[in-house]
Amino acid sequence: MQKTGAFFAAAMAAGLMATAAEADVKVGFIGSLSSDTGLSTLRGAEVAIEELNAAGGVMGGQKITLVAADTQEDVTEGVKAYEYLAETEEVDFIISGSIDDVSLGWLPRMQEFQIPTLDTWTSYIDIIDMIVEDRDTMAPYFMNIASDEALATLYINFGADVLKAKMGFDSVVILAEDTAFGDAITGLVTDGLAPVADIEVKEIITYDVNTVDFAPIFSKARASGADFIYQVSSVNSQVISSQYVKLQVPMAMTGVNVSALGLEYWDDTGGAGGGISTLSPIPSVGFPLDPVSRKFVDDYQAKYSSRPKVPHFNGFNAYHGLKQAMAAAEEAGGFEDVKAWSAAMLKQDLKLEKDGKMWLRYGFWDYDTKEPVTGRTYPHNALFDLEAPYDFAQPSMVVIQWKEDGSVGVVYPFEYANTEFELPSWVK
Repeated sequence: MQKTGAFFAAAMAAGLMATAAEADVKVGFIGSLSSDTGLSTLRGAEVAIEELNAAGGVMGGQKITLVAADTQEDVTEGVKAYEYLAETEEVDFIISGSIDDVSLGWLPRMQEFQIPTLDTWTSYIDIIDMIVEDRDTMAPYFMNIASDEALATLYINFGADVLKAKMGFDSVVILAEDTAFGDAITGLVTDGLAPVADIEVKEIITYDVNTVDFAPIFSKARASGADFIYQVSSVNSQVISSQYVKLQVPMAMTGVNVSALGLEYWDDTGGAGGGISTLSPIPSVGFPLDPVSRKFVDDYQAKYSSRPKVPHFNGFNAYHGLKQAMAAAEEAGGFEDVKAWSAAMLKQDLKLEKDGKMWLRYGFWDYDTKEPVTGRTYPHNALFDLEAPYDFAQPSMVVIQWKEDGSVGVVYPFEYANTEFELPSWVK
């Protein structure tokens, strides 16, 4: 009887071990399935999952499966998508390619369900402030893109070093879309351009994201008397770009233009995209890649033939970030103990080198370290460096410019520049 009992005990233990080994880690993707932004995150996650599964899986041989929920870049649909991943699919981890407004919509659901979640595109600074104020309910949330404040801070330096010092611009008119992203960037840039870059903000013009005729808006911008236009556009931004070129608006236009972050930009504007410059988190188009990032792009292009031809920066964030999330789960014994996973995720730190120099760094700010330029903390936000020589991390962003011949390159910071900022040929 003892031998029989021992046999059944051993058989049961073996069965439980086999079940555990066969169990899946389920990852949920939330984002638009019809946008370059959403697809960049989704595909970055897919490539990372394929690599991890091919290497034997995670946490004792478990395979990773992926389910997707489409937000359609709509706040209501985004909330439904998060609820679907949490309640129906019961995912262990969520990776987001959502735009800011959509992330803000589902964020209360994340606080409720307490599912570890990584945002790869959203950069809304108020979310980081929520982490500062409420560590417990925000413990599952990480943002591995530099937040708005960091992006705007470095862009204000571009205003001082290039727009003011080199181009002689003294004033600006801001054209901003009516979104949370547009409002946040506009506020940060407005607060900084005058006192830091000595550039006067003449006027702020807010427009609807569905605007198709920008001629009256450009006329109003010209009437402001400003030297240049600062645009903030994350939705349908190829429209304002192409109309700016076709109308030959006699003012330089720079700022934040999400459509210009992809290689499809030139075709999307019908070749009417020259002269546009935009800030971009990195890696960006026109930005040289380190060997690890280069291999990711090569694998990506071997797998996908449809747009985006090269993932936006958030695709790189998804690729590296998903691997970091799984490494944190290995250390924490899974995703169930959210605080343990969060503490392990906070310690993740990947440094990528190019030509013997640190080129990219995928890590996170802790709760206590103050960033020296802004003097504040950024817990759970991607590490960034706001001052040269950028030996702590890469800059929070670069400024790229599309030239009239269809080429694109980095114009700022100077340490990363491979071309110079130029005025369009029709601007005197």
